[in-house]
Amino acid sequence: MARNTKKAEYGDFQTPEGLVQQVCRFLKTNNVAPKSLIEPTCGVGTFFIEALSVFDEVREGYACDIDNYYIEVLKNQLSDYDVSIPTRVETADFFSKDWESDLDNLPEPILVVGNPPWVTNSQLGQLRSDNLPVKLNHKKMKGLDALTGKSNFDISEWMINRMIEWLQKKQGTVAMLCKTSVARKVLLNAWKHDKRMEVATMHLIDSKLHFQISADACLLTVTSSDRKHKDCKVYNHIEADNPIQTIGLRDCFLVADIHGYEETKHLIEDSQHYKWRTGIKHDCSRVMELEKIGEGLYVNGLGETNELEDLCLYPLLKGSDLTNGRPPKKFMLVPQTRIGQKTKYLAETAPKTLEYLIKYGDLLDQRVSSIYKGKPRFSVFGVGDYTFSNWKVAIAALYKKLEFFVVGPYEGKTVVFDDTVNFIAMDNAEESHRLADLLNSNTANIFYRSFIFWDSKRPITVQLLRSLDIDGLLEELGNEYKYSISKTSRQLQLI
Repeated sequence: MARNTKKAEYGDFQTPEGLVQQVCRFLKTNNVAPKSLIEPTCGVGTFFIEALSVFDEVREGYACDIDNYYIEVLKNQLSDYDVSIPTRVETADFFSKDWESDLDNLPEPILVVGNPPWVTNSQLGQLRSDNLPVKLNHKKMKGLDALTGKSNFDISEWMINRMIEWLQKKQGTVAMLCKTSVARKVLLNAWKHDKRMEVATMHLIDSKLHFQISADACLLTVTSSDRKHKDCKVYNHIEADNPIQTIGLRDCFLVADIHGYEETKHLIEDSQHYKWRTGIKHDCSRVMELEKIGEGLYVNGLGETNELEDLCLYPLLKGSDLTNGRPPKKFMLVPQTRIGQKTKYLAETAPKTLEYLIKYGDLLDQRVSSIYKGKPRFSVFGVGDYTFSNWKVAIAALYKKLEFFVVGPYEGKTVVFDDTVNFIAMDNAEESHRLADLLNSNTANIFYRSFIFWDSKRPITVQLLRSLDIDGLLEELGNEYKYSISKTSRQLQLI
């Protein structure tokens, strides 16, 4: 197998020496004094060699990697050092190795240190790799969640969970470089399962500088303890003295701001009066998103002009348009008014549109998501009566900005969103402004921010938005939101 293919398969990002030295110094300064050292995905062993020289009390060391080439490199490097303690270096598969037996006789405390693979199980599946744990629905997702990939997980998450498990009956520390999203999932799993651990720490690192990749990353440290703390202090770099935030588990919730959560947790309740929705999912922008160039004439993403009826075409706002206050630049073709509706009705009401869909049917048929299987041809998702409401209160799901907007009609037509926008369908402009004012209030802001991790792929989810009891918030903040329209809510000037 070529080296670059292996790099992709194993999520292989070798840790630069400068970062390794910084991590080891940090651990020693913070009283980590291991008698045993383990690097379970060692690569060329930069961590292993540095840690052997930094930690004076280490009496035994073990390193392994699935890649025999790396193991040979590490063995050659160790031969150049005067290593006086027993060390074992071998080629081994993390997922099939009997770690418990290997750890049984190691002197404590143990330091498990390293940089596990930065790759997901689905990526490995695409590479047809065998470098995987036993195939499971790792997070026990059901239905649409599993079909749309929410059961996907990082291999490093699975590995670090195992490492923490090793130390439940031993003294020691796990110190791993990983994505911040992985660190939070690992901590959430440990906290929910009541694992023995001290207050954990996350120290942010610059992955662009160290690994030439764009990913929010950190050094995660977890130390075993007879106590069961459920907090984690987050620092903006490895040498920072004071945390920038403390995250933790509270009432079964992973919270980003413990103080804000305690202040507003009484407002947690699935709002019954207002229903949050996600915009339309179609997975084929080249066909479904078009620019109008004349009466009945539209250019699609392939650069081809087609004559279409206006019936199924709606002004489109993407999350970026919403956040930046831009009017619609394109129209979305919405061939259904409800999920599962057969599109044959278009033969009578919009024959040119049906002809267009058939013309580009091969592209639509190539959509890979399982949600389209067994559904009528040309189906989209996220459509219902709410889609065609003239007034909406909306927020972009992917942007690091907590602001709610009022969206009305554009050129006399209902505006629709793609699936990067979350919204509530409204009956009229007046009620829309009142709701937007309420959601932009300081109390609502504190509530939502206590749950939002801005480095997440989709920071603002429908699940998060639904967790706020809007009726309770309205009652708490008083009549100003019931009877007056303030000037603070922002309406996009679309008309």
